Amino acid sequence: MPHAQMTRTSRVLAVDDTPDNLFLIEAILGDEGYEVNLSKDGTEALAEIKKSPPDLILLDIMMPGMDGYEVTRRIRQNPTLPYIPILLITAHEQSSVVEGLDAGADDFIRKPFDTDELLARVRSLLRLKHSIDEREAMARQREDFVSRLTHDLRTPLVAADRMLHLFQDETFCPISLDMKEAIEAMIRSNHNLLQMVNTLLEVYRHEAGQKKLTFAPCDLHEIAHEIFQELQPLAQEKGIDLQLVTKLEPNSSGKKEAVVLGDRLELRRVLMNLIGNALKFTDTGTIHVRIYEHSENYVSQVGAKPMSWMVLEVEDTGSGISQEDKANLFKRFRKGKHKRADSGLGLYLSRCIVEGHGGTIQAESELGKGSLFTVRLPM
Repeated sequence: MPHAQMTRTSRVLAVDDTPDNLFLIEAILGDEGYEVNLSKDGTEALAEIKKSPPDLILLDIMMPGMDGYEVTRRIRQNPTLPYIPILLITAHEQSSVVEGLDAGADDFIRKPFDTDELLARVRSLLRLKHSIDEREAMARQREDFVSRLTHDLRTPLVAADRMLHLFQDETFCPISLDMKEAIEAMIRSNHNLLQMVNTLLEVYRHEAGQKKLTFAPCDLHEIAHEIFQELQPLAQEKGIDLQLVTKLEPNSSGKKEAVVLGDRLELRRVLMNLIGNALKFTDTGTIHVRIYEHSENYVSQVGAKPMSWMVLEVEDTGSGISQEDKANLFKRFRKGKHKRADSGLGLYLSRCIVEGHGGTIQAESELGKGSLFTVRLPM
């Protein structure tokens, strides 16, 4: 049969506390070319699944100790497992289809089942499994390709940047003023491209779980001050007023500090992105950066307890963000409609970094009325 060849290598785990039922399922599926493994209860099944995840699980609902609903829930709650279709089987009319589907099962069949119906449901669920596996494999290949590509692109871009600066400094020969202006434009374009490649590489490192954050005490006020010094010439050129306001109590030496436990380089990337974006989308007015502490009661299972946050706000008087663009603001490759919008990776990467620190990032904005970005980091 055509489908037998397609699913011959598929491995099915049947779970039932009745040996005769297991024997029947093994006989039916074995004749179709499936590899069938058997478990007599939920505990044994979970151990087998953890050891070697099957392609499909046929799971009896009514079993002593741990019923099929609970087994299904534990499988779905295990983040280390791949997607495995689950077909629930029961002989009881009162068994709840709703409870089974809510627990995470994919299909439901009652005993005594028709052999052709069982096989049809098995084929359907395995097609779903293979389709999802293929899609995930393609996504991994695509992400690996982009990661390798961005890594390889950095080398020629860095080399080009160095060579352009040598030309600009007249290392090889004198150049005209027009040529210097042309080289400056090339340097800016090359810098923007290199920045985009670096951001893309960082995004894939975070998504692949390869990014290791190095946590140490770092001062957000100090970082913001550094960024202000770097961006001040551009702000002055555009006639924009940069203001840094820190509502903090001075320490014993009289210095105001906004210390959090985090990766300084990554948090600096977030602040540079937010302040740089505010400068990019603001033509006139002021950019306020505010840093302050905020305490609130955090409610958990053991009751309420005080939780302290360091809050960073970046507010501008720029063009603002439409509701349509705001909905996708922190998503990957969701470029806004504004003519100055870039690849859309910067805010996505900022979200990854902030969430990696256990914090939150959000935006409030209206078209023509500026934007307010708020980052909260646990203290």
